[in-house]
Amino acid sequence: MTNTETTIIRDVPLNKLVPSAKNVRRTGREAGIEELAASIAAHGLLQSLAVRPVQDADGAETGKFSVTGGGRRLAALKLLAKRKVIAKSYAVPCLINEGDEEEVSLAENVVREPLHPADQFEAFRRLADEHGFGAEEIAARFGVTPHVVRQRMRLGAVSPKLMQVYRDGGLTLDQLTAFAISEDHARQAQV
Repeated sequence: MTNTETTIIRDVPLNKLVPSAKNVRRTGREAGIEELAASIAAHGLLQSLAVRPVQDADGAETGKFSVTGGGRRLAALKLLAKRKVIAKSYAVPCLINEGDEEEVSLAENVVREPLHPADQFEAFRRLADEHGFGAEEIAARFGVTPHVVRQRMRLGAVSPKLMQVYRDGGLTLDQLTAFAISEDHARQAQV
């Protein structure tokens, strides 16, 4: 690791956090905020925010912190506070980083890899099968509709062999969906 900057982890009250103008995400800032808020309400904040102290014109700290990494999480937390699910002073775990704000924001947004849809389909199915969650409960915990959950659980029930072909790029989502019409794995393999 070549960065010699010090990173401090500390809880910061939600009402002391402000969005950073240096956050590189310009497009889709508000996308998925409802889903993210539902997830945070159900599971807690799973990833800290990256922040740095806000300074006034004289270079003195103001007591506020700009969020350079986690602008969508900040928006979801503020939505939960507005709905009185959490307090406005909710203690948010933050990484206080003195590095370049824009570079920190870029690193957080570039290096992540989205979950493959097949993994999500199977995980929703396992939540129902192994934990007894219904479609409505899963939907509430992840901020989607029960209809979406039922669709994804049905896709998660497709034959593991076909699911692997989908993961490997040998089937499209539409093709996989056609196989989900039948829950009979032998029949799916035959087709």
